[in-house]
Amino acid sequence: MEYDLLLKHITQHIQLTQEETAYFTALLTYKKVKRKQFLLQEGDVNRYACFVTDGCLRSYSIDKNGFEHVLQFAPPGWWIGDMKSFIAQEPATLYIDAIDDSTVLLLLKSDLDKLYQQIPQFEHFFRVLAEKSLATYQHRLLNNLSLSARERYENFCQLYPSLIQCLPQKQIAAYIGVTPEFLSKMLSQTPPKK
Repeated sequence: MEYDLLLKHITQHIQLTQEETAYFTALLTYKKVKRKQFLLQEGDVNRYACFVTDGCLRSYSIDKNGFEHVLQFAPPGWWIGDMKSFIAQEPATLYIDAIDDSTVLLLLKSDLDKLYQQIPQFEHFFRVLAEKSLATYQHRLLNNLSLSARERYENFCQLYPSLIQCLPQKQIAAYIGVTPEFLSKMLSQTPPKK
């Protein structure tokens, strides 16, 4: 199984012994997720922390009119989940599915709690992730409130440079909060800044 990407990600913040690494990786579950397959659906409980090793996942909600609102894309090296559901172990409000055939590593919530007890450094690691995530979401919320669609698109290009050419415009539009038709028209009028 492929742990290299996740271990590289972790060692940017904490150092583990061989025994700690073995204990941690023994807690992980490897899963293949087919394109369009759900990892989580609204109403389910998010029982796993999910790290993407290959492919791409997305988290989104569907409003009462049936419109999708993409919260996050998760290419390789990213974590994804419904955090409120995961922390409180309550029904999810988000959907998570695979945009491409993907592979993920899953860590059960109860195993994460054990990990905190056995290897306290992981509390530091996941606190750093939570802080970065909160800062990113605050920044995105402010951008959605104050920036034009063009500026939101340019921010998307900076955040997800590897995805800009491979995602359908419909997905990008759902992320930046415009219709696919509006995005298409906007992109045909003026090229984005580089």
